[in-house]
Amino acid sequence: MGIEEITGRIARDLEHLKQYTATPGNGCTRLPFTEEARHAVEYLKELMVESGLEVTIDAAGNVIGVLKGEDEDAPCVMMGSHYDSVYNGGDYDGIAGVICAIEVARLLKEEGIKPKRSFVAVGFCDEEGTRFGTGYFGSGAMLGNRDVEYTKKFCDKDGISIYEAMKEYGLEPEKVSEAAWEKGKIGAFLEAHIEQGPVLDAENIEIGLVDCIVGIQRYMVTVNGRADHAGTTPMDMRMDAVDAATKVISKIADWAREKADGTVATVGYINTVPGGMNIVAEKVEFTVDIRSRNNDNINDIASRIRKALEREVKEFGGTFEIENKLTITPVELSEDMLDIMEEECKERGYTYKRMLSGAGHDALEIGQVLPTVMLFVPSKEGRSHCPVEFTKYSDFAKAAVIMQKLAKELLDK
Repeated sequence: MGIEEITGRIARDLEHLKQYTATPGNGCTRLPFTEEARHAVEYLKELMVESGLEVTIDAAGNVIGVLKGEDEDAPCVMMGSHYDSVYNGGDYDGIAGVICAIEVARLLKEEGIKPKRSFVAVGFCDEEGTRFGTGYFGSGAMLGNRDVEYTKKFCDKDGISIYEAMKEYGLEPEKVSEAAWEKGKIGAFLEAHIEQGPVLDAENIEIGLVDCIVGIQRYMVTVNGRADHAGTTPMDMRMDAVDAATKVISKIADWAREKADGTVATVGYINTVPGGMNIVAEKVEFTVDIRSRNNDNINDIASRIRKALEREVKEFGGTFEIENKLTITPVELSEDMLDIMEEECKERGYTYKRMLSGAGHDALEIGQVLPTVMLFVPSKEGRSHCPVEFTKYSDFAKAAVIMQKLAKELLDK
């Protein structure tokens, strides 16, 4: 199978998937447990069946296709990514990795290979965490880290819990723990993904071999004050939640700049209540997303945020709550698998570099406990999580052939 034919198949599949968005003409909005997600899953299921895979939808909403090996009990080689998106995101983030996994399965099947162990292609549900403020739902469930109580804990902006959304979607949240795979059944995990950053595109490099994924902690912070009239309440008699919250928020980015190891910190959402121009705010809600290769850096910034909140609310007599939404530690990826992909890049004459991933991926969740590797392809001008996100289909084809080589070696062990 030539690279042009592989490119054509990947292009066909990704072009078809573009239609499954809640915001046509304004990027991809495919949130978990929605009609758009359902249509995407059904199409992925069709592709998997056409590729000769045995397909199931598990209790967490993951779509799974299996190319059976000679020893079905041997630890499988799994490859995939996620099919959900952020609001008004791009057409390649996550979903292209699922299509690459299906393409690898096709290539293995077309070669007539009967692997010693099974190859599994998977499309994970809700990696982004956009709807419920969490993340890695499907991959976490596969590892046994999600249960029915988890589904009741988190809600979307309309107050709909994961539990309610799953039921509306047709899944049974009481059975989500059944999505867990028995320990030892997954031998290795592979993920192809767009870089979502500017490095490969700027340096004109075709393949990024990811050796580490940063850790992430996410928080929802609420600062409580008292609503008052903006004109008649003296400054020294106010319990202004905005005043306290912004004094903390203004320091967070500088704390991240002090660190090394790819440390970043982001306040991406702020909401004031009641939200009137002439009302002193009674409450402020804001999110914090902290990432680094060094987990101590993350913990230190989180600690500084708590101490600063304590100091500011004590000053004006208010209160605060800080809710942890996600904690996941950095993960070093498999050196052995990186070496195999590097050799294949050399063999094919593809330019490559080893690099850090500053974004979290399903590989981050899975890499905590299983041998895992990632491959990046360039993102034009580094743009992602937006409608202009773009990667050439031929770059995905290169990713597929590199990962097929890796999969073949792993399947034969």
